[in-house]
Amino acid sequence: KLQGGNNMKLHTLSRRTFCKLLSLGAIAGIGGAIPFMSTNTKTFASANTTPKSLIVYFSHSGNTKKIAQFIQETLNCDSFEVKPAKPYPTDYDTLVNLAREEKNNHFRPELAGTIPNTDTYQTIFVGYPSWWGTMPMPLFTFFEQINCSGKTIVPFTTHEGSRFGQSLRDLQTLCPDAVLLDGFETRGSRSANAKQDVQTWLKTINIAQ
Repeated sequence: KLQGGNNMKLHTLSRRTFCKLLSLGAIAGIGGAIPFMSTNTKTFASANTTPKSLIVYFSHSGNTKKIAQFIQETLNCDSFEVKPAKPYPTDYDTLVNLAREEKNNHFRPELAGTIPNTDTYQTIFVGYPSWWGTMPMPLFTFFEQINCSGKTIVPFTTHEGSRFGQSLRDLQTLCPDAVLLDGFETRGSRSANAKQDVQTWLKTINIAQ
């Protein structure tokens, strides 16, 4: 059902593939240090920096937010928290039923705040809890409103057993002309202690040193 979470499986880009992407500019450099802000608006870079990576995440319980913070602390990139204009219920059973209904009806919730201009970002991290085996519907809304062509998409998810489910296929459908890198997945119950795992993953996919 709704799962928010430690494993780092999926495929790893070969060195040859990575070098090719690098030469094409598909894997971006990291911008200057920017404080992490938990808001539904973009954390803006300073006037003297041009960050190339953006973390986009949806977090209902706070588990996915914690992973987003670990990535941001490691890479010093911008972040944007996706929030629906109408907040989700806090009651678990009510939330489970609503999430299932939204998925079955291909519902696209209106988002709160203003979506950042993603044109200046080459790499977009996207984080989410696993809800009914895929991303929560607000992230479908987000990706249908931006152009991912030529960008690098890096997924991460929190769950309690379902891992990525079908979300990677859904991301590829939403961003058919993007490069999808190997993602990070962890159980939501372990997310607070996953910083080292996150840093190891970023090195494995050649994003961090």
